[in-house]
Amino acid sequence: MSAANRPTSRPLSPHLQVYRLPFLANLSILHRATGIALSVGALYLATWVVFASASPQTYAMFQGFNGSIVGRIVLGGWLFSLFFHLFNGIRHLFWDAGYGFELKDADRSGWIVVVVAVVATAASWIVGLRLV
Repeated sequence: MSAANRPTSRPLSPHLQVYRLPFLANLSILHRATGIALSVGALYLATWVVFASASPQTYAMFQGFNGSIVGRIVLGGWLFSLFFHLFNGIRHLFWDAGYGFELKDADRSGWIVVVVAVVATAASWIVGLRLV
């Protein structure tokens, strides 16, 4: 039997127990997920407007949900989705202009996007809680 026909004992393709996705791949997946979250959040905001226009009782019910722990988590997640998608989109605009393609630069800008999105979410969360 030749060496080319000899069976190998290694797996044919990596699986999630062995293979760890690179940081930039995780950011790409997160960018797509936040785009979906923003679409769902747009429906949530439209529902908010419908409840506000229906009657004061339905608006109070909807606001009651928004003020609950679950509602605040939903709104906080939507807020993070907004900021991450925005700042990652700006990073993509720089890529479209031809800047930041080196792996080191792409990793650095990815971490900057994550940190700035978390800080912007926390800052707007704090401001929003003070306004209530």
